[in-house]
Amino acid sequence: MLSNYLTVKENGEHEIVIERSRFIAHIARAATETEANEFIQSIKKRHHSANHNCSAYLIGEHDQIQKANDDGEPGGTAGVPMLEVLKKRRLKDVVVVVTRYFGGIKLGAGGLIRAYGKSVSEGLNAIGVVERKLMQTVHTKIDYTLLGKVENELRSSPYLIKEINYQEQVEIIVYVAAENLQIFKEYVINLTNANATIEDGSLEYLEEKIL
Repeated sequence: MLSNYLTVKENGEHEIVIERSRFIAHIARAATETEANEFIQSIKKRHHSANHNCSAYLIGEHDQIQKANDDGEPGGTAGVPMLEVLKKRRLKDVVVVVTRYFGGIKLGAGGLIRAYGKSVSEGLNAIGVVERKLMQTVHTKIDYTLLGKVENELRSSPYLIKEINYQEQVEIIVYVAAENLQIFKEYVINLTNANATIEDGSLEYLEEKIL
């Protein structure tokens, strides 16, 4: 699992008009090639009357799955420039389909390359990009007498509380970056005078919007 990577904030779409042609960028997350192809087919079905539904996707920790499809546009004028935008933005696990409704004015090869690239770029700007950071959840159990002190300290610290469970003891679950794991445990031990049970939980991604 990557310690951090960039991807789209959410699924969405964004339309621009160039020389009377409509270019609609449909963007989604896709963790597998199957998911990407299912998304592409869903857009093609929805916009079956469009002149073109060009697509590109970039999947895998090391971008090992890359595909671009011009869907009838001149070779290399649609899918490849779309894929290049995803690469330049350093995005992962993303699929994009640009639907074109022809407006009657031919753009030429250069114009098409710029139009499809711009459609994806502006679509990403409109939908947003997030950084996903891999975090370790840490489960800390303490007596109720320590709850006020520990919770107040944690909420004013750099650490993020995921949830608090009120059981026989209080369980506080906190997100901690892997490189800070030992520092966090020592922090809790000092904070509670060693009156805490600390256990590692699952690995989870936290998302922070950067665009």
